[in-house]
Amino acid sequence: MPVKSLLAAIAAIALSFSVQAQSDTALDLDALLKQLEEGKFAQSEQNKSREQDFTSKRTQQDQILRDTLKLRDAQLASSENLETQFEENEFKITDLNGALDNRLGSLKELFGVLQQVAGDTKNKLSNSIISAQIPGRSEFLDMMAQSMGKSTKLASIAEIERVWFEIQREMTESGKVTRFNTDVVEAGGQKVNKEVVRVGPFALVSDGKYLEYQGATGVVSELLRQPKDRFVNSTTELQNSSGELVTFGLDPTGGSILGLLIQAPSLEERIHQGGLVGYIIIAVGAVGILVAFWRFIALSLVTASVSRQLKSDTLSSKNPLGRVLKIKENYPDVDTEALELHLTEAILGEVPKLGRYLTLVKMISVVAPLGGLLGTVTGMIVTFQQITLFGTGDPKIMAGGISSALMTTVLGLVVAIPTTLLYALLSTQSKNVVMILQEQSAGVIAERAEKQAAKQAVQQAKA
Repeated sequence: MPVKSLLAAIAAIALSFSVQAQSDTALDLDALLKQLEEGKFAQSEQNKSREQDFTSKRTQQDQILRDTLKLRDAQLASSENLETQFEENEFKITDLNGALDNRLGSLKELFGVLQQVAGDTKNKLSNSIISAQIPGRSEFLDMMAQSMGKSTKLASIAEIERVWFEIQREMTESGKVTRFNTDVVEAGGQKVNKEVVRVGPFALVSDGKYLEYQGATGVVSELLRQPKDRFVNSTTELQNSSGELVTFGLDPTGGSILGLLIQAPSLEERIHQGGLVGYIIIAVGAVGILVAFWRFIALSLVTASVSRQLKSDTLSSKNPLGRVLKIKENYPDVDTEALELHLTEAILGEVPKLGRYLTLVKMISVVAPLGGLLGTVTGMIVTFQQITLFGTGDPKIMAGGISSALMTTVLGLVVAIPTTLLYALLSTQSKNVVMILQEQSAGVIAERAEKQAAKQAVQQAKA
């Protein structure tokens, strides 16, 4: 008996014992022996049935193996036949290609040039803004170039003529200024159908704005940033023109120069590049210029009042000259030296009023370039820190940092130059008024001295 059958029998006996142990009536030894014999017979019958089943399946598996071997042999034979046929076809293709080359002759070079021209023209037309008005031109050339890449496909006369036609149409449209309607993606992202003016292959404009054509997607969109106002104004004049000549700014490089123009920072952006130091310089400069204009107006009024006092015989206390000249009326009997001292005192009292806040303007004119230098130094420190972190692989990092740093110097000079000129102008005005006061004071002293000398001469003559 096999080992598995023996184990099964033992398991059956153990199960039988466990069941018998749980029953109320215990089996005797004869019944147990009889039960073992019946179990042994049943197990033997089961083993025979299993052996027969295994034998029948083994025969079936042998048949499957023989069928598989036959199929393998058939496939190997078919593979050998196909390899032989493939080699024969290779020789036939080589012979046919040679015959085709012989028949083509010089035409082969012609078709090669035609394929190259079609490929180059396709690249040019796909990026040309004329395709915004005439779409779909590059697809034909692309398909033609790909099909001619195969040696079995030659271009027909109609296809050759169409290549010439597309090249000629590109040349003709390059010399036209036309209007057409198309979908335009605005700066906000909304697509709107608009009237577009095309200036040859150079520019697209609509609603007074420059547009760009994306050849890869065939989308016409507004430039996110427009160039300076003088260029934008020319687009409006062009669009409103009804055929007359207008001045228009176009980019003959196909957008390269225009891209550089819109990348250039505006005046506001340059001011923001100065940072905190730049803002302080601008604020201080604004204060200095306002004070300078205020003092210029005040000194102009004082100069005008002094000029009127020079022409008038009536002294007025509303102008410096009148207040100084009244000293001789206030002290009619003092001698020349005393009068000179009183006049000097009066002039010295007027000088601070005339030079009020001029020192502030002068100080701002001196401090502004120093503040610009401070901003430049701090900006260069930041630039060198960026170079330390990121290296010098990208020159834009260093150039942008230096540009921002130098902006504070520019702001400092912009503030210093006008404030220096204004200070010089104000100082000259103030000094002119003081000189008039001194000149008139000297005249008063001379007049008093002459009167005293005449009085003394009269007294001596009487004596």
